[in-house]
Amino acid sequence: MQKVLIAIDYNPVSEKVAKQGYQLAKKLNCEVCLIHVVTDESYYEMSYSEFMGYVPVKDDIEKIMKADELHKVGIELLRSATEFLKDPNVQTHVAEGDTAKAILKYADEWQADLIVMGTHSHNSLEKIFLGTVASKIIEETNIPVHLIPVKR
Repeated sequence: MQKVLIAIDYNPVSEKVAKQGYQLAKKLNCEVCLIHVVTDESYYEMSYSEFMGYVPVKDDIEKIMKADELHKVGIELLRSATEFLKDPNVQTHVAEGDTAKAILKYADEWQADLIVMGTHSHNSLEKIFLGTVASKIIEETNIPVHLIPVKR
């Protein structure tokens, strides 16, 4: 095992995912890449507090709803996360589109040996109708997946 891809999103629970995923990768002496997928714009309208040194966008939300601006938000999130991990060797990647598909595509391109991600606490009804990113990835990948439970 040489490469660990850690998926983080625009939610403070990503701090736990980044930290635990990074610790696992370092114990395995692996390269680390953090990935963030720019997806549904409404996700960025949620108001979160600061995490990993990143201050979520709160003002001018309509201004950032353009794809290029959301891409910049993703870059800033990943920059803050790498500073939080205090490792200049951590790689980053911002992808766009369906979250599960984008993670799987980049994991294949980067030749990841392990995908690390959190499992948000969705209720049963949401899981039935929407599924979860984690379950979609598990169903479609040949790469091992390490899930970190994150409860709000």
